[in-house]
Amino acid sequence: MKIAELYEGTLFECQMIKNLLENEGIESQLTDEIMGSRAGAAWRTAGGVRIIVSEENFDKARLVVSAFERSRE
Repeated sequence: MKIAELYEGTLFECQMIKNLLENEGIESQLTDEIMGSRAGAAWRTAGGVRIIVSEENFDKARLVVSAFERSRE
């Protein structure tokens, strides 16, 4: 199974998106959680935490992220 990076942001944002993905039946993992929670904004403007999903779920997961981003506007 190949994986793809879906989103990069703060720990809070990524946890919210991970929960939304789980609600849609999409498995995901967070990476760089420790770095993002300790110094995320200091070393990366996006926050430093990333969400990865399988490539087969990427398109469906991207729709979830798009809806999340629209809801923040």
